[in-house]
Amino acid sequence: MNSDIIRLLPDSVANQIAAGEVIQRPASVIKELVENAVDAGATAITIILKDAGRTLIQVVDNGSGMSPTDARMAFERHATSKIRTADDLYSLHSMGFRGEALPSIAAVAQIDLRTMRHDDTIGTRLLLSESKFESQEPASCVPGTNLMVKNLFFHMPARRKFLKKDSIELGHIMREFERLALVNTDIDFTLIHNDITLHQFRHGTLKERISALFGKSVGGTVAPVATETSLVKIDGFIGMPRNAKKRGAQQFFFVNGRNMRHPFFHKTVMRCYEQLIPVDAQPSYFINFQVDPSTIDVNIHPQKNEVKFEHEAAISQILEAGIRETLGRTQAAGALDFDPGDVPDIPLFNPDSATSAPSEAFDENYNPFADTSETPKSSTYVSRPSAPRVPHDWQKLYENFSRERGDALENIEVPADDNFGEQPASGTVSLGDGAFGILSPQLPAETSGETASFFQADSQYIVTRSRSGIMVIMQRRAHIRILYERYMGLLAEGNMPSQQLLFTEDMELSPLQSSVLEANMERMTKLGFALKHNGSTRWSVTAMPAPLQGVGALEIVHSLIEDMTEQEDDSSRRRLMEPLALALASASAIKSRQPLSDAEIDSLVAELFRCAEPSFTPDGLPVMIILGYEELSRRFCPMN
Repeated sequence: MNSDIIRLLPDSVANQIAAGEVIQRPASVIKELVENAVDAGATAITIILKDAGRTLIQVVDNGSGMSPTDARMAFERHATSKIRTADDLYSLHSMGFRGEALPSIAAVAQIDLRTMRHDDTIGTRLLLSESKFESQEPASCVPGTNLMVKNLFFHMPARRKFLKKDSIELGHIMREFERLALVNTDIDFTLIHNDITLHQFRHGTLKERISALFGKSVGGTVAPVATETSLVKIDGFIGMPRNAKKRGAQQFFFVNGRNMRHPFFHKTVMRCYEQLIPVDAQPSYFINFQVDPSTIDVNIHPQKNEVKFEHEAAISQILEAGIRETLGRTQAAGALDFDPGDVPDIPLFNPDSATSAPSEAFDENYNPFADTSETPKSSTYVSRPSAPRVPHDWQKLYENFSRERGDALENIEVPADDNFGEQPASGTVSLGDGAFGILSPQLPAETSGETASFFQADSQYIVTRSRSGIMVIMQRRAHIRILYERYMGLLAEGNMPSQQLLFTEDMELSPLQSSVLEANMERMTKLGFALKHNGSTRWSVTAMPAPLQGVGALEIVHSLIEDMTEQEDDSSRRRLMEPLALALASASAIKSRQPLSDAEIDSLVAELFRCAEPSFTPDGLPVMIILGYEELSRRFCPMN
């Protein structure tokens, strides 16, 4: 009996195993093919997509091309022109080097390759399917390479089923395209999806490429970083603190012309922005490192997007010094900056012009306390805006101020303890008129016969007492929790009521944002938005959800687009509703440091304690804290 059980896998099976690591989605195919085109010396690359890469991914370049033999060998596993020995791994100047990308792609798709070298008079055409060679024949084509990947994962239903919807996959493609275009600014790029040109720009500087990809609004708000030592040369751009975003910030690291992720360097950048931006904001940055190839290792991840540095700590210090120097310089200049668009035109001084002294007549008989509705008949009377007349009955003016504040909180008592998040008061959220609604809920009792007394501190905190200490509520987070549960209720019931805008609001989106919005029009309509596509990437908002009560529509639409772009799975309706409700609540909640009247404070606190979870915002931030009496005693205790 033969007991040998270990077998050598066929090449086709080995290629499919490798494809599981290298080729995860259409964006992975584009990355590998474009990097091959860059290594071939291309100066112009065109990417053509159908159905977000499911049906077709075509990459056309004007690089060196391949001979018929090289074209056939390129699809053999571990066949590469980039390295010869193991030592070459430590002096890499090319993007690819493993020889796994093309055979992995051929294992999960159908391949149609046409290529020709610049000195040849005729090229070659090669057809493969599931790693199986079908045909190769001479073909007339232009110098360079034209490679078509058709029907990705066509023979792997499980892999194809787990591809996301087209808008999600296109989002991944666009992000990969951004990284490739930023690191190769000397190459002309064109991106076409379903016969629509999403991007087309010529070679240029990094700043020009940033503006071409993300808009002039981003390109005009970055500052250059440049420093050079014997270890590393660092250059690029960083965003100004005032332009930091809570989401959607553009953050890119490059090393020797290669994209990379580096959490340690990211922490270094964020450390430079401490005390300059809110804790939940992110700055944009586009930073390139030039180092000796022998001091880095790029062969640690199948997709080659992680890099290890030999002198990581030293480079981090150099990076921090360069960013702090730029921020210090630009922050000082920014303090003197102003918007010239708001400056009134001042006429030039003319010494020959005649100047007359200003004069203004007045009414000698004018009495501001006179009870008369007649206008004085004096010819010297100067017309002015009428002021409200003071009533004779002064007591009526102060009637509302003599009322005790306790009347507004007649049924509200402070929490029994500081753990009120575990046993919230029951009840449904009221959608009364005004910013907070009309409420009179009951809260857990602290002491019988006593009512809560609230006051505002620093225009952003609401302070009261509790059984175990002093309770401090952050008013904006409290309002976000209230509005979140309100919007979740509306979304669960069905369509959001819509309010027509008197004046439409126009916006220019990126190609990715425009495609995502177009794919989610039905969802936007259910949310209460009405949008009009004005061609290309221009849109107009004509109606918005009625509960927003005049909050800026464009800010909310952009936030929702970000949510829909990042949403991976739409199998759960609630998972779709939660980020949308949070975006609406965050955009329409009261701002920090907004003064509130006593009635608004009372109503806000009352509605907060009717929420299902009043202690935290939907994204987990604390709404309130308790400063205990023991802590107060400790602080006032005399030092021994």
